[in-house]
Amino acid sequence: MKQTHYVHGYSEREAERLSDQASTLSDLLHHDTFFPPGSRVLEVGCGTGCQTRILAGHSPDAEIVSVDISRASLTMAKATLGDLGIPGHQFILGDLFRLPFQENSFDHIFVCFVLEHLPDPGTALRILRDLLKPGGSITVIEGDHGSCYFHPETGMALAAWHCLIDVQAIIGGNSLIGRQLYPLLSSAGYKDIHVSPRMVCSDHSKPEFEEGFVRKTIIPMVEGVRFQAVGEGMIKPHDFDLGIADLHRTASAGGTFCYTFFKGTAKK
Repeated sequence: MKQTHYVHGYSEREAERLSDQASTLSDLLHHDTFFPPGSRVLEVGCGTGCQTRILAGHSPDAEIVSVDISRASLTMAKATLGDLGIPGHQFILGDLFRLPFQENSFDHIFVCFVLEHLPDPGTALRILRDLLKPGGSITVIEGDHGSCYFHPETGMALAAWHCLIDVQAIIGGNSLIGRQLYPLLSSAGYKDIHVSPRMVCSDHSKPEFEEGFVRKTIIPMVEGVRFQAVGEGMIKPHDFDLGIADLHRTASAGGTFCYTFFKGTAKK
Protein backbone atom coordinates (compact mmCIF):
# COMPACT_ATOMS: atom_id res chain seq x y z
CA MET A 1 0.00 0.00 0.00
CA LYS A 2 1.54 3.29 -1.08
CA GLN A 3 1.12 6.56 0.71
CA THR A 4 -1.26 8.92 -1.04
CA HIS A 5 -0.24 12.11 -2.81
CA TYR A 6 0.93 14.97 -0.60
CA VAL A 7 -1.81 17.57 -1.06
CA HIS A 8 0.56 20.52 -0.58
CA GLY A 9 3.11 19.42 -3.18
CA TYR A 10 6.90 19.54 -3.03
CA SER A 11 7.65 23.05 -4.28
CA GLU A 12 10.27 25.40 -2.86
CA ARG A 13 7.44 27.52 -1.51
CA GLU A 14 6.01 24.52 0.32
CA ALA A 15 9.42 23.90 1.90
CA GLU A 16 9.44 27.50 3.11
CA ARG A 17 5.90 27.12 4.45
CA LEU A 18 6.88 24.01 6.43
CA SER A 19 9.86 25.82 7.90
CA ASP A 20 7.74 28.81 8.93
CA GLN A 21 5.14 26.49 10.43
CA ALA A 22 7.68 24.53 12.45
CA SER A 23 9.43 27.59 13.88
CA THR A 24 6.19 29.41 14.70
CA LEU A 25 4.59 26.43 16.44
CA SER A 26 7.69 24.99 18.12
CA ASP A 27 6.84 26.07 21.66
CA LEU A 28 3.15 25.22 21.32
CA LEU A 29 3.68 21.70 19.97
CA HIS A 30 7.06 20.69 21.36
CA HIS A 31 7.59 22.24 24.79
CA ASP A 32 7.03 18.70 26.12
CA THR A 33 8.69 16.67 23.33
CA PHE A 34 11.83 15.07 24.74
CA PHE A 35 13.42 11.63 24.38
CA PRO A 36 15.91 10.15 26.90
CA PRO A 37 19.63 9.92 26.15
CA GLY A 38 20.51 6.67 24.42
CA SER A 39 16.95 5.94 23.30
CA ARG A 40 16.30 4.92 19.70
CA VAL A 41 13.68 7.13 18.03
CA LEU A 42 11.97 6.65 14.66
CA GLU A 43 10.64 9.78 12.98
CA VAL A 44 8.17 8.81 10.27
CA GLY A 45 7.53 11.24 7.40
CA CYS A 46 10.31 13.66 8.22
CA GLY A 47 9.81 15.67 5.03
CA THR A 48 12.33 18.47 4.67
CA GLY A 49 13.54 18.10 8.25
CA CYS A 50 11.71 21.00 9.90
CA GLN A 51 10.41 18.87 12.77
CA THR A 52 13.62 16.81 12.75
CA ARG A 53 15.61 19.90 13.64
CA ILE A 54 13.40 20.48 16.69
CA LEU A 55 13.59 16.84 17.77
CA ALA A 56 17.36 16.79 17.51
CA GLY A 57 17.62 20.05 19.43
CA HIS A 58 15.39 18.83 22.26
CA SER A 59 16.96 15.35 22.50
CA PRO A 60 20.59 15.69 21.39
CA ASP A 61 21.65 12.41 22.98
CA ALA A 62 18.92 10.25 21.47
CA GLU A 63 19.55 8.18 18.34
CA ILE A 64 17.03 9.48 15.79
CA VAL A 65 16.26 7.68 12.53
CA SER A 66 14.19 9.74 10.07
CA VAL A 67 12.25 8.20 7.19
CA ASP A 68 10.44 9.79 4.26
CA ILE A 69 9.03 8.64 0.93
CA SER A 70 10.39 11.65 -1.00
CA ARG A 71 14.05 11.55 -2.03
CA ALA A 72 14.08 15.31 -2.67
CA SER A 73 12.71 16.02 0.80
CA LEU A 74 15.31 13.76 2.40
CA THR A 75 18.07 15.63 0.60
CA MET A 76 16.79 18.89 2.08
CA ALA A 77 16.46 17.31 5.51
CA LYS A 78 20.06 16.11 5.43
CA ALA A 79 21.22 19.60 4.48
CA THR A 80 19.17 21.10 7.32
CA LEU A 81 20.74 18.85 9.94
CA GLY A 82 24.18 19.20 8.37
CA ASP A 83 23.99 22.98 8.66
CA LEU A 84 23.26 22.61 12.36
CA GLY A 85 26.32 20.44 12.84
CA ILE A 86 24.39 17.45 14.19
CA PRO A 87 26.38 14.28 13.40
CA GLY A 88 25.24 10.69 13.16
CA HIS A 89 21.60 11.27 12.29
CA GLN A 90 20.21 8.58 9.98
CA PHE A 91 17.95 9.36 7.01
CA ILE A 92 16.28 6.52 5.16
CA LEU A 93 14.18 6.57 2.00
CA GLY A 94 11.12 4.43 2.61
CA ASP A 95 7.36 3.91 2.49
CA LEU A 96 5.64 3.90 5.88
CA PHE A 97 3.75 0.76 4.90
CA ARG A 98 6.97 -1.09 3.97
CA LEU A 99 9.54 0.05 6.52
CA PRO A 100 12.86 -1.85 6.57
CA PHE A 101 12.95 -2.46 10.33
CA GLN A 102 12.47 -5.47 12.56
CA GLU A 103 9.74 -5.62 15.17
CA ASN A 104 10.64 -4.20 18.60
CA SER A 105 13.34 -1.96 17.12
CA PHE A 106 12.55 1.44 18.66
CA ASP A 107 11.99 2.97 22.08
CA HIS A 108 9.92 5.81 20.68
CA ILE A 109 8.18 6.78 17.43
CA PHE A 110 7.35 10.33 16.36
CA VAL A 111 4.72 11.11 13.70
CA CYS A 112 3.85 14.72 12.86
CA PHE A 113 1.43 15.88 10.11
CA VAL A 114 1.57 12.48 8.41
CA LEU A 115 -1.62 10.54 9.19
CA GLU A 116 -3.81 13.17 7.51
CA HIS A 117 -2.23 12.27 4.15
CA LEU A 118 -2.69 8.50 4.40
CA PRO A 119 -5.55 6.44 2.96
CA ASP A 120 -5.43 4.07 5.93
CA PRO A 121 -4.01 5.72 9.07
CA GLY A 122 -5.25 2.90 11.29
CA THR A 123 -3.12 0.33 9.47
CA ALA A 124 -0.17 2.72 9.62
CA LEU A 125 -0.46 3.00 13.39
CA ARG A 126 -0.63 -0.79 13.78
CA ILE A 127 2.50 -1.19 11.65
CA LEU A 128 4.31 1.36 13.79
CA ARG A 129 3.15 -0.32 17.00
CA ASP A 130 4.91 -3.52 15.94
CA LEU A 131 8.17 -1.57 15.57
CA LEU A 132 8.06 -0.37 19.18
CA LYS A 133 9.76 -2.25 21.96
CA PRO A 134 7.45 -3.43 24.77
CA GLY A 135 6.51 -0.34 26.77
CA GLY A 136 7.74 1.96 24.02
CA SER A 137 5.87 5.16 23.22
CA ILE A 138 4.46 6.93 20.19
CA THR A 139 3.87 10.66 19.76
CA VAL A 140 1.41 11.76 17.08
CA ILE A 141 0.61 15.36 16.12
CA GLU A 142 -2.12 16.32 13.66
CA GLY A 143 -4.13 19.38 12.77
CA ASP A 144 -7.88 19.52 12.27
CA HIS A 145 -9.12 21.86 9.57
CA GLY A 146 -12.64 21.61 10.94
CA SER A 147 -11.46 23.32 14.13
CA CYS A 148 -10.76 26.54 12.28
CA TYR A 149 -12.76 29.73 12.82
CA PHE A 150 -11.88 33.31 12.11
CA HIS A 151 -12.99 36.94 11.91
CA PRO A 152 -14.02 38.51 9.65
CA GLU A 153 -15.79 35.37 8.47
CA THR A 154 -16.95 35.83 4.89
CA GLY A 155 -18.62 33.42 2.51
CA MET A 156 -15.69 33.53 0.09
CA ALA A 157 -13.11 32.92 2.85
CA LEU A 158 -15.10 29.91 4.06
CA ALA A 159 -15.47 28.61 0.50
CA ALA A 160 -11.70 28.82 -0.11
CA TRP A 161 -10.98 27.13 3.21
CA HIS A 162 -13.36 24.27 2.48
CA CYS A 163 -11.66 23.75 -0.88
CA LEU A 164 -8.58 22.70 1.10
CA ILE A 165 -10.60 20.13 3.06
CA ASP A 166 -12.38 18.81 -0.02
CA VAL A 167 -9.28 18.54 -2.23
CA GLN A 168 -7.46 16.56 0.44
CA ALA A 169 -10.45 14.21 0.75
CA ILE A 170 -10.53 13.65 -3.02
CA ILE A 171 -6.93 12.40 -3.06
CA GLY A 172 -7.49 10.07 -0.11
CA GLY A 173 -6.48 12.17 2.87
CA ASN A 174 -8.37 13.41 5.92
CA SER A 175 -7.73 16.95 7.13
CA LEU A 176 -10.20 16.46 10.02
CA ILE A 177 -8.10 13.72 11.59
CA GLY A 178 -6.96 15.60 14.68
CA ARG A 179 -10.22 14.91 16.51
CA GLN A 180 -9.84 11.20 15.72
CA LEU A 181 -6.44 10.60 17.34
CA TYR A 182 -7.75 8.93 20.49
CA PRO A 183 -10.00 6.38 18.74
CA LEU A 184 -7.35 5.71 16.09
CA LEU A 185 -4.67 4.97 18.69
CA SER A 186 -7.08 2.90 20.75
CA SER A 187 -8.21 0.82 17.76
CA ALA A 188 -4.56 0.23 16.82
CA GLY A 189 -3.95 -1.42 20.21
CA TYR A 190 -2.08 1.32 22.10
CA LYS A 191 -2.42 1.88 25.85
CA ASP A 192 -2.04 4.85 28.22
CA ILE A 193 -3.37 7.19 25.53
CA HIS A 194 -3.38 10.92 26.21
CA VAL A 195 -4.54 13.51 23.67
CA SER A 196 -4.20 17.23 24.30
CA PRO A 197 -5.48 20.11 22.15
CA ARG A 198 -2.95 22.78 21.21
CA MET A 199 -4.82 25.89 20.09
CA VAL A 200 -3.43 28.79 18.07
CA CYS A 201 -5.37 32.00 18.56
CA SER A 202 -3.95 34.76 16.40
CA ASP A 203 -4.87 38.41 16.79
CA HIS A 204 -3.10 41.74 16.43
CA SER A 205 -1.54 41.41 19.88
CA LYS A 206 0.38 38.36 18.61
CA PRO A 207 2.22 39.51 15.47
CA GLU A 208 4.33 36.35 15.43
CA PHE A 209 1.18 34.29 14.79
CA GLU A 210 -0.27 36.78 12.32
CA GLU A 211 2.88 36.56 10.24
CA GLY A 212 4.29 33.09 10.90
CA PHE A 213 1.04 31.16 11.17
CA VAL A 214 -1.72 32.92 9.22
CA ARG A 215 0.22 34.67 6.45
CA LYS A 216 3.09 32.22 6.01
CA THR A 217 1.53 28.88 6.97
CA ILE A 218 -2.25 28.86 6.62
CA ILE A 219 -2.83 31.08 3.59
CA PRO A 220 -0.10 29.46 1.43
CA MET A 221 -1.58 26.07 2.36
CA VAL A 222 -4.98 27.15 1.02
CA GLU A 223 -3.46 28.81 -2.05
CA GLY A 224 -1.75 25.53 -2.87
CA VAL A 225 -5.03 23.82 -3.79
CA ARG A 226 -6.30 26.57 -6.10
CA PHE A 227 -5.53 24.74 -9.34
CA GLN A 228 -7.21 21.51 -8.33
CA ALA A 229 -10.18 23.17 -6.59
CA VAL A 230 -10.95 25.22 -9.69
CA GLY A 231 -10.36 22.22 -11.95
CA GLU A 232 -12.77 20.10 -9.91
CA GLY A 233 -15.43 22.78 -10.20
CA MET A 234 -15.50 23.44 -6.46
CA ILE A 235 -15.14 27.19 -6.89
CA LYS A 236 -14.68 29.84 -9.55
CA PRO A 237 -11.19 31.36 -9.86
CA HIS A 238 -12.37 34.88 -9.00
CA ASP A 239 -14.24 33.64 -5.93
CA PHE A 240 -11.21 31.68 -4.72
CA ASP A 241 -9.03 34.78 -5.03
CA LEU A 242 -11.59 36.84 -3.14
CA GLY A 243 -11.52 34.20 -0.40
CA ILE A 244 -7.74 34.43 -0.13
CA ALA A 245 -7.96 38.21 0.12
CA ASP A 246 -10.50 37.85 2.91
CA LEU A 247 -8.28 35.36 4.75
CA HIS A 248 -5.51 37.97 4.69
CA ARG A 249 -7.89 40.29 6.54
CA THR A 250 -7.95 37.82 9.44
CA ALA A 251 -4.27 38.65 9.98
CA SER A 252 -4.86 42.40 10.09
CA ALA A 253 -5.58 44.79 12.96
CA GLY A 254 -9.27 43.90 12.97
CA GLY A 255 -8.93 40.17 12.46
CA THR A 256 -8.53 36.93 14.41
CA PHE A 257 -7.76 33.36 13.37
CA CYS A 258 -8.13 30.28 15.58
CA TYR A 259 -7.05 26.71 14.85
CA THR A 260 -6.51 23.61 16.99
CA PHE A 261 -3.81 20.96 16.71
CA PHE A 262 -3.98 17.69 18.64
CA LYS A 263 -1.02 15.92 20.23
CA GLY A 264 -1.41 12.30 21.23
CA THR A 265 0.95 10.09 23.19
CA ALA A 266 0.51 6.39 23.88
CA LYS A 267 2.42 3.23 24.78
CA LYS A 268 2.69 -0.26 23.35
